[in-house]
Amino acid sequence: MNTSFEGKTETGKDEWLTPPEIIKSLGEFDLDPCSPINRPWDTAKNHYTIQDDGLLLPWNGRVWLNPPYGNKIDLWLQKAALHQNCMVLIFARTDTASFHANVFNQADSILFIKGRLKLYHVSGKQGDSAGAPSCLVSYNKENSQYLKNSNIKGKLIILK
Repeated sequence: MNTSFEGKTETGKDEWLTPPEIIKSLGEFDLDPCSPINRPWDTAKNHYTIQDDGLLLPWNGRVWLNPPYGNKIDLWLQKAALHQNCMVLIFARTDTASFHANVFNQADSILFIKGRLKLYHVSGKQGDSAGAPSCLVSYNKENSQYLKNSNIKGKLIILK
């Protein structure tokens, strides 16, 4: 659920939360392996924080993933692809090697979100527009169906 943008904003904050309406429109999740320690709302039934290290712990059930956007994003996306029952929110950086390897070559579908999201601070306060366009990535057909049925504006691309 937390994300570090590529560099800190002028506010000095580098942890950003998914808008709650996005999560609500995608159904119930069993696990969020990247949850902030103190969060204004739950994103799943169970949460791992930085203290738990969601990369090392097992993932079970339907997973919501808004990974840290730093140098470990490849590892998060690789784990999502291995787990399969996963929905991921990331920047739509289609030019990167990671996007080609872990999204185009592994995912079931991508919803390119129309416009730029306004993410939230851990205080629950909405921030300014994100520094790049975002997309939701599904790693199985069931999650692709959730994307198809969501009210999120954008363009859904089925990859498999």
